[in-house]
Amino acid sequence: MLSQDKIARINELSKKSKSEGLTEEEKKEQKDLREAYLKNVRKSFKNQLKGMTVVDPNGDDVTPEKLKQLKKK
Repeated sequence: MLSQDKIARINELSKKSKSEGLTEEEKKEQKDLREAYLKNVRKSFKNQLKGMTVVDPNGDDVTPEKLKQLKKK
């Protein structure tokens, strides 16, 4: 999970970008923070998917094969 300090910094840089603009150093920092945030979101989403099972109304497991293989990893 990304720390609250980093999330606050992302928001701070975003507000500054809209109001007065960012220096090149701040743009790089913003890009790096955003990449770390997205990496974390993707990892979390993937973990949620691994825990899912799709069941049809008859109670049969119809989980897609791709998801079953992802669970095995």
